[in-house]
Amino acid sequence: MTASIKEIKAQLSEQPSPELLAQLAADPRKGVQTALQQFQRQQEKLVKRQQSLQQRLVMEHELWPQYPLIAGIDEVGRGPLAGPVITAAVILPHDFAVLDVNDSKQLSAKKREELYLKICGAAIDISIGIADAQMIDRENIYHATELAMGQAVQHLYYQPQYLLVDAMHVPVDLPQRKLIKGDAKSASIAAASIVAKQVRDHLMAMYDRVYPGYDFKDNAGYGTKKHLAGLVALGSTPIHRQSFSPVAKYNR
Repeated sequence: MTASIKEIKAQLSEQPSPELLAQLAADPRKGVQTALQQFQRQQEKLVKRQQSLQQRLVMEHELWPQYPLIAGIDEVGRGPLAGPVITAAVILPHDFAVLDVNDSKQLSAKKREELYLKICGAAIDISIGIADAQMIDRENIYHATELAMGQAVQHLYYQPQYLLVDAMHVPVDLPQRKLIKGDAKSASIAAASIVAKQVRDHLMAMYDRVYPGYDFKDNAGYGTKKHLAGLVALGSTPIHRQSFSPVAKYNR
């Protein structure tokens, strides 16, 4: 009995055998050929996604024989007027296979959340560091970020043997490699960038309820028109960075 187009599409969605693909290639029905071509395009995209992930794991594969536990480190939130800098340290397993893990800025909010949950399920260990507004005002933004990166590393349950860091130096006594735009070059750093971004976005959504009127849920503390209007009308909050212009002039 000849399978229907619907049945063939279902078969193609479940890892078809080479024998089935050969049979479908010989099937003269237009609908079968359309379904087969669609499947082939999907496979080509899948191969490219897999290759992209492997390219971002090149450094890890080079280092893993000597350093089995490698932590990727990244931060988010250096630019906003309000809220903390959040840093993340992520140790990936050697068989890490979560596709599309890339620089968090290249991903949609929906995709970031999807990958965040997958990373949390796949990672060997994850830790967060926080530099709040008071630390940022006291230490300056760059040093506060370094300290928060150090927190993230020190709070890992499994202490790493090597660090891959996005564009900064972590003040801990561990060998490390600083990579410019590292979240696009290393899957470990990319995973850390996604984790840090999602943790901070979730936190700023909570702060939006605690401090209404600044649109924190949508602007994550950056100096948008609505945020600045909130500063004019309400003054600054305890999560605002007083050392950042124009926050200080709205301090009440």
